Amino acid sequence: MKPASGVRSTMQLDAALVDLLAQLVEVGGKGGLSGECTQLMKDVATMLVETRAALKLEYSRYRALFDAVPDPVSIIAYDGTVLDLNKAGIDAYERPRKDIIGKPIEVLNPDLPRNHLAPVLEALRRGETHVIEVTNMRADGTRFPVEVHSAALEYDGRQAMVAVARDLSARYEAEARYHSLVEGIDKAITLQDRNGRLHYINAAGMRMFGLRDDENLQREPDWGDWLVVDENGRPLPREQHPSARAIRLGTAVSSQVIGLYRRSTQRLAWLSVTSVPQFAPGAKRPHMVLSLSSDITELKRDNALFERVQELARIGGWQWDRSRDALYLTAEARRILGTLRASCTLEDVLGGLHPPDREQLARTIAGVTEGTGFELELHGQHADGAPFWVRMIGESESGGPGADLLTGTLQDITERKQAEESLRQQAQTDALTGLMNRDAILRQLDLRLAHPASNGVGLLYVDLDRFKIVNDVLGHSAGDTLLIAAARRMRDAVASEGLISRFGGDEFVVVCATGDDPGRPERLARRVQHAFTEAFRLDRDEFSVTTSIGIARAPADGETAQQLIQSADVAMYDSKRRRRNGWQSFSPELASRQQEKLQAETQLRRALDNREFHLVYQPQVDLRTGRILYAEALVRWRNPQLGEMRPDRFIDLAETTGDIIRIGNWVLHEACAQMRRWREQDLPIQRVAVNVSYRQFTGDNLGESVGKALADAGLPGHALELELTERVLVDDTPDTLLVFDQLRALGVQLSIDDFGEGYSALNYLRRLPIHALKLSQSFLKGVPGKPSDVAICQAVAGIAQSLGLGIVAEGVESEAQRDFLLRLGVNVGQGYLFAPGLLPGEFAKRVTAQQDTA
Repeated sequence: MKPASGVRSTMQLDAALVDLLAQLVEVGGKGGLSGECTQLMKDVATMLVETRAALKLEYSRYRALFDAVPDPVSIIAYDGTVLDLNKAGIDAYERPRKDIIGKPIEVLNPDLPRNHLAPVLEALRRGETHVIEVTNMRADGTRFPVEVHSAALEYDGRQAMVAVARDLSARYEAEARYHSLVEGIDKAITLQDRNGRLHYINAAGMRMFGLRDDENLQREPDWGDWLVVDENGRPLPREQHPSARAIRLGTAVSSQVIGLYRRSTQRLAWLSVTSVPQFAPGAKRPHMVLSLSSDITELKRDNALFERVQELARIGGWQWDRSRDALYLTAEARRILGTLRASCTLEDVLGGLHPPDREQLARTIAGVTEGTGFELELHGQHADGAPFWVRMIGESESGGPGADLLTGTLQDITERKQAEESLRQQAQTDALTGLMNRDAILRQLDLRLAHPASNGVGLLYVDLDRFKIVNDVLGHSAGDTLLIAAARRMRDAVASEGLISRFGGDEFVVVCATGDDPGRPERLARRVQHAFTEAFRLDRDEFSVTTSIGIARAPADGETAQQLIQSADVAMYDSKRRRRNGWQSFSPELASRQQEKLQAETQLRRALDNREFHLVYQPQVDLRTGRILYAEALVRWRNPQLGEMRPDRFIDLAETTGDIIRIGNWVLHEACAQMRRWREQDLPIQRVAVNVSYRQFTGDNLGESVGKALADAGLPGHALELELTERVLVDDTPDTLLVFDQLRALGVQLSIDDFGEGYSALNYLRRLPIHALKLSQSFLKGVPGKPSDVAICQAVAGIAQSLGLGIVAEGVESEAQRDFLLRLGVNVGQGYLFAPGLLPGEFAKRVTAQQDTA
């Protein structure tokens, strides 16, 4: 059957031919044609009339069939133009035919995406039918969902497609009604796969199983939280669950009774479950199982069954007739309490409890009146000495013959209490060392200070000397190993005479009593320090780690835990400052010094803004000739209130407060500016050296700061030397390496100050752009008479020579030291033998005088 437009075209052509032949027959009848030809044309005309009638009949049938289809059917060109539409389509879209035919398909479906015909045409070229769900639009703008089936069609001699659109509105409404029914039913409906994973559960199921709305169902259920039993109260293996049986056997399992006990909520429910396997089309094995569950808990109040369930849940029952002092216990209650008799007296139960809990239960149970109840957690001990904890719940009967009866439950909560105690211990214990942690020792200290005998409390604040260097060089794992070993030694040293805590990092606190032994804190300090005399062995290396200890006493040095710890901390830092591996008791002098420190800290924050800093320059000379080659910039601070402050005091303070970053940046710019002024005076000073703090290196954008200082002064990079500490070398982080790359690009000279005082990372000397080492003054003091210092100086000089680095000696104070250094091959030095730190003008005078004598 041809489409409608093709039939109409053929009918129109046939009508024209019939008219033409009729005219020829008329002409032939007048003698224009032979009789045979005229007859032939008459026959042709007759055939054409019959054919026309047949085509008209065919068209009417096509139209009737086309319009008889109840779904909208449209003929669409491959460019998306609507060529024809049946009556159902006209009615569905509520548009006249002229508003649709010849128009693009978007008239009927304005929500179609761009290039929507591409997947349709691709399917048609493969000889397939394309199916899609879309939304069509009526004339009034309302939309309705349809499922469109498209197939290829030849239309009027060209390729086209026929599209059948089925209205899905009724199906969607039916699905909504079905969903309302499923969600409104009071039966639990669940859908699970072969692995037991829940794919659907209705609202009744959520309530029945005690699930929260926020619980994730798209996962394997936590079977460890559920105890499933059969109707006799015996545990039911998972493969015997109704859903598992149905999906394994491939047949329905009807009305199987199971009990569900959820441990996390302590909730028991009894269910009658029917499970039906679900098969995918053509599958032989089910892939899903649909279960319908009814709550029959109210029907399962059988005493024997609940006895079993109570055993599994560790819940027992009891009943006490106070008129006769007769106590009845279920089997599980007897097991919990450790008694073999079902009938006993209340005194029998009280006798197994600890005295405080015994008194509490007797007092509580005596006060229970009609309609009231109680809930207690009680601690007791079995005959064999094993401890137990129970939650006891009870209430009185509501009058009548049972007014003298109290009934309730006993739940064994021993495991929970033991777990809580374990967590409590963990919360008070340092995980690494096993000692008390910071919070625990503070609580104990508060308790002791609050006690009337608090006059006798001593506190030791212990800090491990040089621990940070070990931690930085060998890594945190080695540091942890060292802390564990240090804690063990400290525990052995203190023994039972005090409480020990890891207070934080490498700091420990010891709390001890002093009422019976006033000298105990000092004695414990000596014991701790003696315990650290032996070196620590880490793998193949040995490290000597000592302790600095501060001692404080209550109430003289503090009446609160915070005050006492602060006083001991001040004493510890004083010990560390004066001498490591020592101890120091807190004193009023230390308190005054602490106050001065706080005052200095306050003044330090304003010192830079108040222009209280200035620089002096110490010459670095050629040891052979005494000629000044370089200058080292040294910062000095003069405060109107505090006077002249020693560098060793305020530099450490600035490091602690973080002010060293601003101060160091000022020193850098000021030294570069002075170097520029000397150059303008034509003084032969090759470069100026500036000390850079570790805090500057890690906390400031040092590369940019140095670049700006050089640019502002108009200096080349080689005119500046930065003196770094060894700690910078071991901080092998991407940020640190980036700063080294920036300084290398600027051409700045880099040296390691006080080389050898720390754990030198020799590997980094090869990798990083270090130009020189500075030999520490502390090693030079003992030369040439002290063999150990001589050996260290020789070792440092050897390292510098082998790596091709320069070396500068600090603190040269005698000709003997100078001669020793020259023999060692060290040609550059600085110290009081040549000059202290000089003001810029005095420094320039010395250089000028040196030029004049040349």
